[in-house]
Amino acid sequence: MRLQGKVAVITGGNSGIGLATAREFKANGAKVAIFGRNQQTLNQALSSLGTDAMAVQGDVRNLESLFEQVQQKLGKVDVLMANAGIAKFAPVASMPEELFDELCDIHFKGAFFTVQKALPFMRDGASIILLSACDADKQGRVGTCIYTAAKAAVRSLARSLSVELLGRRIRVNVLSPGMTDTPIITREGGPPGMTPEQLAAVITQTIPLRRRGTAEEMAKAALFLASDDSSYCLGSEILVDGGMTQLVNPN
Repeated sequence: MRLQGKVAVITGGNSGIGLATAREFKANGAKVAIFGRNQQTLNQALSSLGTDAMAVQGDVRNLESLFEQVQQKLGKVDVLMANAGIAKFAPVASMPEELFDELCDIHFKGAFFTVQKALPFMRDGASIILLSACDADKQGRVGTCIYTAAKAAVRSLARSLSVELLGRRIRVNVLSPGMTDTPIITREGGPPGMTPEQLAAVITQTIPLRRRGTAEEMAKAALFLASDDSSYCLGSEILVDGGMTQLVNPN
C-alpha cells in the first residue's frame, strides 16, 4: 500500500492512462479525485473506483473550483498528475490557429495552471507528475510539430518548477509514454491522409518490442513517481516506450 492515506488528483482521469492510474493509486491505498470533460465517462469511471473517490467535471482551461472541492471532500493533495491531453495533428502549412491554441492550451498552459491552482491545496513534500510524450524533444514526425512542441515544453517545465518548489520539498517529475492502447488512438484524428488506426500501426512498427504499451503499464510507472520510492527523483523523466526512442530498431 505505497500510497496509504494519501490524496491524489488526476486530470484526464476518466479514461485511458488517467483512469488506469486512478485504479492503481486506489489499489495502493490512495483517495482519488478524477477530473475530466465528459460527465458520462466520469460517472462510469467513478463507479469502477468505489469508495474514497470523487469525480469533478470541467476543463483544464478552467480549474477554479477543482481543488477546493477535493480539499473539502478528501483533504489536502499529496499527489497531482497533470494527465489531460488530446492528440490532434496538422502539417505546418495548414495548421489552423484554433488548433494551435487548443494543443498549447491543454498540454502546456493546462499543465502549468493545473500546478499553479493546486499549490495552495498541496501538502509540503507532495509529488507532481506531468505527462509528456516519449519523442517530444527527440524525434520529428510529419504533422506533429505543435503537439510535440507543447509536450516538449512540459518536459522543460518540470525542471523549472522543481527548482521553484524546492523550498516546499514538492517533487516534479515527468512520465513520457510511448504509443499506448487507449481510447485517444481512435477518438482523435491522425495526420492528413491517415486514419488513427493507420497511424498507430505505423508507429507500432518502430517499437523494438513490436507492440503498443498498455495503460496499466503507464500506471505502474506513475505509481513509482507518486510514491516515496522516487524520493530522490527531481525534475527527471521516465520513458515508458518499449525502447522506441532509445534503441536502434533491430527488425
